This record gives sequence, structure tokens and C-alpha cells, in this order.
Amino acid sequence: MKTLGYYNGKYGEIEDMLIPMSDRVCSFGDGVYDVTYARNHKIFTLDEHIDRFFASAQLLDIRIPHDKAGMKYLLQEMVNKCDDGNLVICWQATRGTAIRSHTYPEDMLANIWITIRPCEIVDMTDKVDLITVEDTRFLHCNIKTLNLIPSVMASQKAMRAGVHEALFHRGERVTECAHSNIHIIKDGALITPPADCYILKGVARDNLIKACQNLDILVRIEPFYLQDVFSADEVIITSSGSLCLQVGKVDGVSVGGKAEELIKKLQAYLLDEFIEATN
Repeated sequence: MKTLGYYNGKYGEIEDMLIPMSDRVCSFGDGVYDVTYARNHKIFTLDEHIDRFFASAQLLDIRIPHDKAGMKYLLQEMVNKCDDGNLVICWQATRGTAIRSHTYPEDMLANIWITIRPCEIVDMTDKVDLITVEDTRFLHCNIKTLNLIPSVMASQKAMRAGVHEALFHRGERVTECAHSNIHIIKDGALITPPADCYILKGVARDNLIKACQNLDILVRIEPFYLQDVFSADEVIITSSGSLCLQVGKVDGVSVGGKAEELIKKLQAYLLDEFIEATN
């Protein structure tokens, strides 16, 4: 075969392979991978790549359905099926297949993908040129990307702790939650973080701000900090499926509970808006 794909025991040319839409990699980028090359059907530095692959999976609590020896055997078996012996080999373990949810079953087994195609290592006889690019890989919280592994891991921690959500912070500054925006009420005003690169600009967040404006509730768009959460009159989280949830405890400590009427007023307004728009 010229190219070869593999998915949980099924083989075929890469372009003919089909992946279930409920594979968690499709919704969350929830998986790990590794890549190496082969020459004359011999895989280069396979032990080192397999060690890194299993270490990455362990750090994300991904349960690979093979041991290291089994993975190496499978990869070599795949390479042997290819017509060309000079190949690039990419394999990945996605967390598994399930209905879309940030959290996942603890006993879920990984899906194994492998893609192999003819490829030579890069010619090293010529010099190459570079450009400089500022490293912003961890500064894209404002993009609703499929790469949600930090949110997945935080949501799983929250589930294990028996709570609804995980509150993210950078140092002492509060940013957002794993799949919600967070806001506080203090002295009759809604305080919500600025829509910078540290948070996703939630549609439900925008609706909450508009609701406050229509109800003559002051809105302050500014950073706030962990100490502000614990001293707030109320703490609120919002998302498309949770229009305005009142928070009762953070890390086991009671918060809010001092502006119940204002919370109920906002919740009623947002629920009426939802019902009217969907009648």
C-alpha cells in the first residue's frame, strides 16, 4: 500500500479511513501523538518515541489499550505493509468515543490512530532561514478553539471534587471557568473581566451585560482577583446553557448570598428573554 491508515483495528488507505464524529479529538483535541521516520522499513528511535508517547498519555490520564511492546509491534506491522520503506509515521491516542461533554468516564479506553505515508528526512546540505514570532501559544483563551485539553482536565477535577465548575486564575487574577464566564456583584454593580486574550468573550456574558444595562445595573468591565471573589456580594457564572448561575461555594468556602434579589431579577430577565426568543 502507498499510504496506510489505522483506527482501532481497521486498516486502509489514509483517504479512505473514517473517524466517528463522537471521537473526543473532534470536539476537544483530547489526545496525544508522536511522530518518527522509517528507512528501509526500520523505524528510527522507536523506543524513545514510544516512551514519550506513553508519558504524555499518563500526564493526561489517557488509558492506552496496549502496552509499550504492543504499540511497537503494531507500528512495525503497519510499516511492513507499506510498499515504500522510507516513511513518516504518526500515531496518536485520543481519549475515546463518547457523547460530547467536557468530563469523561474514568474507565474510558483510548482510540488509536496511525497514519503512514512515503517521506524522506529533510536534506541537510542547504542552510535554512527563519523569522521570529512571539510565543503566544498559551495566550489564545479568547478563541473558541477545539484545543480544550486544559478545560477538559479542569472539568474532570471539578467532577471528582463533586462541584459544578473549575475557576481559572493567573496568579491572583481571576479569568474564567473551564466552560463558563465568571462575574461578581459588588455594591450593586456587576464586575466582569475584560474580553482580552485571557477569556472567551461569551455570548451569555454579553447577554448578561445587556440585561444589566436594561435593568439599570451598573456594569464595570475590569479585572478582579481571588480575594474579590471571596468578598463579593454575589458570584455568577454564565454560559449558553447556564444563563446565570449563582455560586454558593468556592474551594469549600461560602461566597455571595448578599444580593439575592438582584440575582433573581437578572435570572428572571434572562429566562424571559430566552423563552421569548425561542417561542
